[in-house]
Amino acid sequence: MSIKVLFVCLGNICRSPTAHGIFARYVKQQQFDHLINVDSAGTGDWHIGKAPDERSSAAALRRGYDLSVLRARQVSAVDFEHFDYILAMDKKNLRDLQKMRPSHFNGELALFLDYGNHGELEVPDPYYGDGEGFERVLDLVENASQHLLRQLIERHHLVRGIA
Repeated sequence: MSIKVLFVCLGNICRSPTAHGIFARYVKQQQFDHLINVDSAGTGDWHIGKAPDERSSAAALRRGYDLSVLRARQVSAVDFEHFDYILAMDKKNLRDLQKMRPSHFNGELALFLDYGNHGELEVPDPYYGDGEGFERVLDLVENASQHLLRQLIERHHLVRGIA
C-alpha cells in the first residue's frame, strides 16, 4: 500500500514546494517514506520547469529543508487518478481543483490547513511580500505537516519500516 499526497498552490514555486519539501522530510524522518509518496504542483502554468522561488528556498534552507531538486509543474487531470490526497494551499486553488475533479475521484480534496492546529484556513502567498511572509509559510506548513502525518498514520494504520 502506498499513499500519495499532492500539495497544490498557484505557481508551484513558493507554498506547495515548501509543503512538499517539509512533509517529505517528516515522512522520511519518521520512516514512512516507503509508504507515503509526496509531490507538488501549481494550478497555473507560468513557472513549469523552474526551481522554487529563491526566497522560499533560502527560508526553507535556514530551517534545514532543501528544495533545490524540486521543479514546478502544472496539476493535470491525471493527478486525480494518481493521488489519494490533493491538498490546496488556499480557497481559490481548491475551487480550481474542484472544477477539474472527475466524478470518479474518491480521494481527499481539501485545504492543507484543514490538517493544522493554528486557526487559519489558508497558507498566504508570500510571492509579493517580504521575507516575513516566507517565514509565516514555513510555520504554517510545519504545523500542518505534523498533523497531516499523524492523521495518515492513524487513518491508514501505518507501521514504520514495513513495506
